[in-house]
Amino acid sequence: MDIRSMTRQDAHAIQAWTYESPYDFYNQEASAEGLDELMAYQAVHDGTLIGFYCLGRYAQVPNDTYVYDDTYIDLGLGMHPDRTGQGNGRTFVQLVMQEAAREGKPLRLTVAAFNERAIHLYERLGFQQVTSFEKGSTRFLVMTR
Repeated sequence: MDIRSMTRQDAHAIQAWTYESPYDFYNQEASAEGLDELMAYQAVHDGTLIGFYCLGRYAQVPNDTYVYDDTYIDLGLGMHPDRTGQGNGRTFVQLVMQEAAREGKPLRLTVAAFNERAIHLYERLGFQQVTSFEKGSTRFLVMTR
């Protein structure tokens, strides 16, 4: 896998990804604002675009109850829908974890509580739930490592 700076072509492709239910929660609306945010992310390729990630505040889920502090480096990521649920996640997440570890801080991520597939992987990689919060009708878990 190869990490590259996000291109506009990559960002447009990500906005067009379509996940099956219940993961359709992660589908993005094509928008200039969303495109601009994606340009702050990194793209992951293995000949084709397979995923993306971000570190820091872009990986945080804005909410009214949980306060993110700078003790941790936050990581956010997404894989191409055709790559999910096939055992590709471990290598992908480990790559993102390696990049995040360069910040010299413990790792933190926020995941929708319904995403049991991702939560199971994160637990296998050493993350533990520390709290949860609600945003709208969605419960999120905050996990650290």
